[in-house]
Amino acid sequence: MSATPAALDVRDLVVGYGNRTVLHGVSLTVPRGGCVGLVGESGSGKSTFARTVLGLKAPTSGSVTVADDDSQHPVQMVFQDPVSSLNPHRRVIDIVAEPRTISGVGTRAQRRAAARELLARVGLAPDRFGEVKPGNLSGGQAQRVAIARALMAEPSLLLCDEPVSSLDVSVQARVLNLFADLREETGLSMLFVTHDLAVVRMISDEVCVLNEGRIVECGPTERVISAPEHPYTRELLAAAPRLPQLPNTHATERTLS
Repeated sequence: MSATPAALDVRDLVVGYGNRTVLHGVSLTVPRGGCVGLVGESGSGKSTFARTVLGLKAPTSGSVTVADDDSQHPVQMVFQDPVSSLNPHRRVIDIVAEPRTISGVGTRAQRRAAARELLARVGLAPDRFGEVKPGNLSGGQAQRVAIARALMAEPSLLLCDEPVSSLDVSVQARVLNLFADLREETGLSMLFVTHDLAVVRMISDEVCVLNEGRIVECGPTERVISAPEHPYTRELLAAAPRLPQLPNTHATERTLS
């Protein structure tokens, strides 16, 4: 064990619904500043794992430890459907400021200034996008707003649950590159939950493969993808589409003005 606490440390997690066990002794660690992909098909237990990490589901046994860094919101979620995760009646600037508004942090002017900074950081020009409502945004723009709102809470861990699966393929690559940029700039720790190993390859340092509630393979992403050891991992790889590579997002796609 490192002297520095992990961003997330899950040990021997067992979770069930009634008489049905969904997760069978799952262990997973996200290092500080690292990104771990949790990959599996629908029904593998990914959503149950995410709900347990968020504290929305109590485990039968095992432990979930999140490094809080004195944060009021140590874990923040980025959801699969960005549009439905945003209040359609509020302006973008107020949506991004919401975590600090709820916590009573700062004045309204300070919260709006911080929200403008975060909009710029995720590639949305504040003067253009701050005063619009979510219905005026594309899927990719809405997901950028959702990411900015999550960052406003200054979490120890960003939990991303299929955050690009509802987006067009070219937009997926841009949003994934945004996540990579934010990790580089801020040291953000991330758990990336997805069914798609192509997505994991673009964003994660390590990958854990979940099948029927059990981790069947775990290791550095390139090793797992280039030399998978478990038949289920090979099945996922065979089904994974290719994503286009956008190597220079700072120059082309970072700011939408």
